Amino acid sequence: MPILTSPFASLDLLRQPEQPNEPLKAFDAADDYLLGQLQADGLPAEARVLIINDSFGALAASLAPHARVSSWGDSHLAHLALVKNLARNQLPADRVHFIPASEPVQGLFDRVLIRVPKTLALLEEQLIGLHGHLAPGAQVVAGAMLKHLPRAAGDLLQKYIGPVQASLAQKKARLLMATPAERPAPRSPYPTRYRLDQPALELVNHANLFCREGLDIGTRAFLPHLPEGLGEARVADLGCGNGVLGIACALANPQAQLTLVDESYMAVRSARENWQAALGERPVTIRADDGLAEQPSQSLDLVLCNPPFHQQQVVGDFLAWRMFQQAREALVAGGELWIVGNRHLGYHVKLKRLFSRVEQMAATPKFVILRAIR
Repeated sequence: MPILTSPFASLDLLRQPEQPNEPLKAFDAADDYLLGQLQADGLPAEARVLIINDSFGALAASLAPHARVSSWGDSHLAHLALVKNLARNQLPADRVHFIPASEPVQGLFDRVLIRVPKTLALLEEQLIGLHGHLAPGAQVVAGAMLKHLPRAAGDLLQKYIGPVQASLAQKKARLLMATPAERPAPRSPYPTRYRLDQPALELVNHANLFCREGLDIGTRAFLPHLPEGLGEARVADLGCGNGVLGIACALANPQAQLTLVDESYMAVRSARENWQAALGERPVTIRADDGLAEQPSQSLDLVLCNPPFHQQQVVGDFLAWRMFQQAREALVAGGELWIVGNRHLGYHVKLKRLFSRVEQMAATPKFVILRAIR
């Protein structure tokens, strides 16, 4: 197991979700560089440190014994990783305060370490949220691997924090050091909204939402083929995003009991706001979770899913395969998983390994809609 060794700690760290023979580490050279820079700059006693977008808890766990640490991020899986990695390294859970990205930070921070996220809108919203939360003499340092560091990240730091100096590259990682300067209180451009004609909805999308400016083409292909006549069926929208599939299903099936789940806190907030706008006080369960990991076995009749094909910058079908397995476990005998997927991903082959029958319900030149029966 790879060990992260820094001036602050030596840690045995796991990624989330776990998979056998995990080929990837729970940290990278950018984490190492950020910790080294923090040590070089100096960490005052009792400093308040804010870690932003700490993928698997590497930064927060390293600093937990040395400072008052808060971790601010949009991934429930990252939160799970932090909790597990603190315990794995015999560090008390209360040494790090986790804040979902859908909620504001509180108080003043002396040091801010940022992992530049894949979605620059998320970074922009977080930098806007830092306004008024930097203590006198605060230092703000962002880091990423070179291949994942767009020029726009430095522009955003310059715009919302202050002058930026880029470090030399080190092990293919780079840091951006921003010196806080007086800035007028910024006005956030988030959330964004767009309208659908069928069903007639206006959808709110917070900063980290996939396809924030308009309906993604996979969901657009899926919507006309959602099942109807479900009665009081128990239905989950797995990886719900802004909730559009679950909301459309609920509108077409007035007695159905809906559960909407996503690992993004901003997605969950978007889905809650969109559900209330479309369906008022109709009962629903909307939660941030590791897919259906916490869903009781055989408690659902139908699962709808537009599965992701990446986790952060890592592309692959591991998450989709895991979601299919979770759906099978959560469905009753005869229950159904409906998915939309790119043709070339060959999801029907994987589904046939888990389900008794798989049928193609519709297709476009790019997508297929599949029904898998447990």
